[in-house]
Amino acid sequence: MLPEPPDSPDTTPPAPTPPPLSRARAAVEVLICSGYPTQLLIIAILSGFGVNPGVDGTLSPAFIFGISALDTVLLLSLIFFFLKYSNDRPRDVFLNHDRVTQELVLGIALVPFIFVVVVAVQLSLRMVAPFLHNVDVSPFQALLASPWLLVGFVALVLIAGGVREEVQRAFLLHRFEQRLGGGRLGVALTSLAFGLGHTMQGWDAAIVTALMGAFWGALYLARRSVVSTVTNHAIFNIAQIALGYATLARAA
Repeated sequence: MLPEPPDSPDTTPPAPTPPPLSRARAAVEVLICSGYPTQLLIIAILSGFGVNPGVDGTLSPAFIFGISALDTVLLLSLIFFFLKYSNDRPRDVFLNHDRVTQELVLGIALVPFIFVVVVAVQLSLRMVAPFLHNVDVSPFQALLASPWLLVGFVALVLIAGGVREEVQRAFLLHRFEQRLGGGRLGVALTSLAFGLGHTMQGWDAAIVTALMGAFWGALYLARRSVVSTVTNHAIFNIAQIALGYATLARAA
């Protein structure tokens, strides 16, 4: 019997490893995923197809649904691409492995707290600085005009509001913790940007939104899971829509 030939050496080249995450690259990724560049790009694309924001300070439903859906797909794709390129596991960034149920319950339990805080801040701003209430009619009021639009609006705030914004927030804070000065600085800057993105609803709404963003950012850093923040954010948004729709129905 002839002896078996020796095993041939493995000549397969090792998979290339991505370069370590630099501060400059982290800053660029944070800027790209801040929401502003992607939305400006999508607005330009929608305008090219004749989909305009609206008139008289009220956004058109087609524009709202278009920009929200496209920005959600683009932004989440970029986030997961950047995480893969830096060898970050999305599960480690977005989920606390053994506490999904607990995080879900926590998100629900904190809904009354955030409502009390929001109402208290709104009332305080009305008394101390009433000039900040510079928008009387919400630009999203057009989405409350019919039950079908209302259903679409609810789906929108669940996916584009709850899921996208909280995954986005977690990614940005993760990058701040890695290379950009830490989570506290990340909460401050991302909350400021979050509030400025809502100035079309009024300066008082922008302040309240920034504080809400800071709350959800701090909650993420404390729990290391987006389950609680997504749950809390989504329920809060849906409750606001329900209140707005009930108010319009009573006035009709």
